[in-house]
Amino acid sequence: MGQGQLRVGLIGTGPWARTVHAPGLADHPGICLTAVWSRRPEAAQELADAHGARTAGSIEELFSQVDAVAFAVPPTVQAEYGVLAAEAGKHLILEKPIAADLAGAQRLADAVTGAEVTALVVLTLRYAAQTRAWLAGIAEAGDWRGGGARWLSGALLGGMYESSPWRTDAGALADIGPHAFDLLDAALGPITEVLSAHRSEEDLWDVTFAHESGATSTATLSLRLPVQPSVVELAVWGEHGYRTLGRKPGAAQESYTALLDDFAAMIASGTTTHPCDVHRGLHLQRLIERARELAGSAK
Repeated sequence: MGQGQLRVGLIGTGPWARTVHAPGLADHPGICLTAVWSRRPEAAQELADAHGARTAGSIEELFSQVDAVAFAVPPTVQAEYGVLAAEAGKHLILEKPIAADLAGAQRLADAVTGAEVTALVVLTLRYAAQTRAWLAGIAEAGDWRGGGARWLSGALLGGMYESSPWRTDAGALADIGPHAFDLLDAALGPITEVLSAHRSEEDLWDVTFAHESGATSTATLSLRLPVQPSVVELAVWGEHGYRTLGRKPGAAQESYTALLDDFAAMIASGTTTHPCDVHRGLHLQRLIERARELAGSAK
């Protein structure tokens, strides 16, 4: 561990932990991946050994060794352990959605606020350089009338997330909805109302929003369409034409590094507010909950 490095513990050892969290934390110059904990000790040992970290025998032991905790676990588990981490005074890197339901998200946000710790949500597209440039151009031009997001994927038909129980259960709305809703909100102004939401039997979602700016937008989402490669497109339109944003292949690792840059800088300066902080996660959870209500979906 280098002098002045932020000590971070990782909870979770699934595909996202192995491909993004662990290498990103281990390679960042301002951070030391200090400890790993999982309900599967052998998986924790394997991941820790690969990145020069230790394993912890319990979450309490992990908390005692670190300044911050990164989560790569299902939303229900994150909401529970995230509250404990915040109450222990640890800063948080949270996955989306931040909880399985609105009540859990509210408890987590309240715990973070009460502890005055930093908590960022891994909204990977928001941290990409091309997204930041796109949003800056949109903000400078102004006067956008509408927008749309399309995220169409076969991720639950095959691949490393096919066997993810929470993704299979919660579906596209909870997994990719936060990314799409966040970008529409950032581009067109705060979403004030979910106007409509429909979910097909195959978990194809169509959601319509009203924005504070007067614009309206739509999001079409699926993780069960045989689309290859995945379609990820954002667009806005208005007085200044039509502007689009796509997802750059392989950008998740670069975005995670940018998140870690912000995270370390915030902690060093004592800052707790950020466009992608826990309160952003709570706002997105409210949109998910309302869409579920309108669609009559129990999931």
